[in-house]
Amino acid sequence: MNIPSLSSWPTDIEEATLIQQQLRHQVSDEDQLGDIRYVAGVDVGFKDNYTITQAAVAVLTFPELELVDKAIVTLPTCFPYIPGFLSFREVPGILKALEKLTITPNLMICDGQGIAHPRRFGIACHLGVLIDVPTIGVAKSILVGKHSDLPPEKGSRVDLIYKGKTIGVVLRSRTNVKPLYVSIGHKISLTTAVDYVFNCLTKYRLPETTRLADKLSREKVDNL
Repeated sequence: MNIPSLSSWPTDIEEATLIQQQLRHQVSDEDQLGDIRYVAGVDVGFKDNYTITQAAVAVLTFPELELVDKAIVTLPTCFPYIPGFLSFREVPGILKALEKLTITPNLMICDGQGIAHPRRFGIACHLGVLIDVPTIGVAKSILVGKHSDLPPEKGSRVDLIYKGKTIGVVLRSRTNVKPLYVSIGHKISLTTAVDYVFNCLTKYRLPETTRLADKLSREKVDNL
């Protein structure tokens, strides 16, 4: 996995918007998957009144979903919280955490949006394009788009529509529990993305990948 070096990083909305508009054209919605032996979840938490970013990666075997590698990194928060610009706040920490892995994941599931984003370039797209790895966005809430009523049973799914186009799938991961919003990040089709997310579910609302990454992102670490 090629982890880019971030010699510079945007600090304002104007520069960040320009980057999103430039890079979104590199997103591929076609399956470019090899043998998926390891799937990773990434998530980011914040400490000390949001001044410290704690990024975490959990690598699991697939399809067994056994944890085989993990990494946690802390660093100063480098971008303010602005809806639609989550990647500029979280990606620097995620890249640092990926550098610490000893096992390279074949597919990554992000806690956030993929193309289900106002500019079709959420955190899953941004990360996927930067590291050139298939990525999926799995968000806990809707950012843009509308959908029809979703049946309450686990496995129910309906399309998420924005400006007349399908940008994702609303997926019921547990019966009578709030759904997940799945969208492609990079190098994967929406149908395949939903299948992988569903196969990473256990007894929880979140896929096991991001559930474990979320837990790691909130752990106490020695250097804080």
